[in-house]
Amino acid sequence: MCLSLQLQTALRRVGPYIIRRCDENDLQRVVDINMLTLPEHYSDYFFESILRELPESFIVAELNDRVIGYIMCKIEFGFSNFRRLGFVKKGHVVSVAVLQEHRNQGLGKALMLEGINGVISRKTDEIYLEVRVSNETAVRMYEKKLGFQIKSRLRAYYRDGEDAYLMALELG
Repeated sequence: MCLSLQLQTALRRVGPYIIRRCDENDLQRVVDINMLTLPEHYSDYFFESILRELPESFIVAELNDRVIGYIMCKIEFGFSNFRRLGFVKKGHVVSVAVLQEHRNQGLGKALMLEGINGVISRKTDEIYLEVRVSNETAVRMYEKKLGFQIKSRLRAYYRDGEDAYLMALELG
């Protein structure tokens, strides 16, 4: 993709980084980043289906035409994390990752904001995510910079037995 086209499709810039919507050509790099940075892995088909389902919330960060981070979200219906009765429409941050050497540049926050914007465009009531209890940096960012609240602790949520926090943000 040429630089002029990238700038036209950029959602925002963070220093030298471009934050933009993912496209099919980015998927292999996204899968590679997932494999390098997270212990939870998904099939190639899963990434493709998320991109088709909610492209406005599948966002990548790139530097010099190379994808170095991503977020992917999906829409679900279920009980509210905010004590409302009945089912609500909510966004789910399925996965977010930035390569180690590009962390602490504000990319996680920028990816989250654009992912949330995509979820909001689908008229959702809230957005939620699961995060490892040991990932204190991410928990702090979600709480302090984005307004998420810890709603519960999910015991042995991850395959390796680690607990997760269920965190949620009310959108409406």
